[in-house]
Amino acid sequence: MSGMNPSEIRVAGTGRILLAKVGTDAPADTTADWGPAWHDLGYTSTDGVKFGRKGKTANIDTWQSLTPARTIYTERELTLKFGMLQLNEDTLPFFFGGGEVVESAPNSGLYKYDIHSDQGEDERALGVEFTDGPGAEIRYRFVVPRGLVTVSDDVDLNRKGAVKLGVTFTAMAAKADAPLATWLMKDKSFGAK
Repeated sequence: MSGMNPSEIRVAGTGRILLAKVGTDAPADTTADWGPAWHDLGYTSTDGVKFGRKGKTANIDTWQSLTPARTIYTERELTLKFGMLQLNEDTLPFFFGGGEVVESAPNSGLYKYDIHSDQGEDERALGVEFTDGPGAEIRYRFVVPRGLVTVSDDVDLNRKGAVKLGVTFTAMAAKADAPLATWLMKDKSFGAK
């Protein structure tokens, strides 16, 4: 029984967010490298990552009772919301839903990104990692094997702050009976029972 234990309180002191193509293997533990297919999205806003888990239910009412006889889930949703502060070949297409940044002409230093009316669906794998404590003794990784950006926030261009590409990433089932997402924890609190 856990009870009140302040050593089990976690602070996501620092972390990172990574992207890969759907089907890319994530590390099997918290110490292995993510590998070259995973792209670090760089700096994010101080808000970090906000997880959302929502569900819609439907009541099954009966003639014999004033209260529902049963409640079933009709929808479940897992989202991650964060703001990217770097503008580059990974973040811009991720924010706008696909495509790629190309150099206009060889060695020109001029790059172009086209936004189309029908960008299609840009499915990705997403990884989130954070550490708590000195020396990264406590490390968490969260992996979504398949999902896509379902909401892109408004972008403010002004002299008062950095350009922020805010997105909401929604997890999608990779295949039947596969996990929607996976937590990996290097944390002695879980083995203390």
